[in-house]
Amino acid sequence: MSRLGALGARLYRGEVGYDFIGKRKFWYALSILITITAIAGVMVRGLNMGIEFKGGAVFTIPSTSVSVTQARTDAQEASGHDAIVQKLGNGSMRIQVTELDTKQADSVRTQLAKDLNVNEADINADLVGPSWGATIANKAWTGLGIFMVLVVIYLAIAFEWRMAVAALIALIHDLTITVGVYALVGFEVTPGTVIGLLTILGYSLYDTVVVFDSLKEGSNGITKQTRWTYSEIANRSINSTLVRSINTTVVALLPVAGLLFIGGGFLGAGMLNDISLSLFVGLAAGAYSSIFIATPLVADLKERDPQIKALKKRVLAKRASAAAKGESAEGPSDDAADAADADDAEGGPEDVVPGAPAPAAAVAGQRGRGGRGRPSGSGRRR
Repeated sequence: MSRLGALGARLYRGEVGYDFIGKRKFWYALSILITITAIAGVMVRGLNMGIEFKGGAVFTIPSTSVSVTQARTDAQEASGHDAIVQKLGNGSMRIQVTELDTKQADSVRTQLAKDLNVNEADINADLVGPSWGATIANKAWTGLGIFMVLVVIYLAIAFEWRMAVAALIALIHDLTITVGVYALVGFEVTPGTVIGLLTILGYSLYDTVVVFDSLKEGSNGITKQTRWTYSEIANRSINSTLVRSINTTVVALLPVAGLLFIGGGFLGAGMLNDISLSLFVGLAAGAYSSIFIATPLVADLKERDPQIKALKKRVLAKRASAAAKGESAEGPSDDAADAADADDAEGGPEDVVPGAPAPAAAVAGQRGRGGRGRPSGSGRRR
């Protein structure tokens, strides 16, 4: 077994673990700082909306010896607006200029033919009206709203309303960070970006639901025991699924990183940046939020429940009593501790947490009881 596999097995059995819930205030503060930075980026720099949303013209120039920088300068001088120039694979160029009507596009096309030394008839011009972009944006917002509502309803039915609220906050967190990164790096926002955003929402939920499912199983009948608090069960759930979350996130990020850094950066296919950046940032943010945001929020909300509050008091009182007895007796012997654990395990469902590994002492005690006088199938004692 690999080291990562061995670590995952130990995390699942509860032999090792990181206190995610205990350090949740630090992660909350870090998330708030990142979110504020993202919002500030959107407010200060704004989003570089693509031509599909603002309207304008796209000119496809045949193969030419003019550099991208020179073509951008010529397009800006001819149109009076900012221009985006992309080098295509066959040596041609794609020049995108926003806020142009039909007459302006014709004059810009004529001027570009002169400046770039190409035949005007060979320049293909496509016009995009701003009304079409507004329609696309409205449909995207509508789809996002419907998606959020359905997610909350489903999670509230499948799990509980606290988990639905925590998942919704985590989704908003992921969206805000992704949009903020777009504003800070200045990448163009296109319909491909919207598709990428909707895609990462599904992945973020997938990772969150995996942890929630483990938490639901581990907390089933939690008020009937006095070993663990709800926050401790939540922390065990995160640790038991941690390696799985890391593995799925890394496997998903590798091909997306290839699109972003190799396809969009090294090979110069700039159009891949539209969707690959949103996928890359969103996948990383989704994995982060499912571990450090969603589950700790569920624990915080659940700890407000009167039954869970009472459980926490009983657990802490039992631990304080055990500690006091240990101090007064100068520490129980190993045999006494094992017997106490075995008796605790015999107490029935009030001391057993479903989904949590049984203590070794309890298992040993059960084996010891099973070896005394239990008849075998042949009628002889073992």
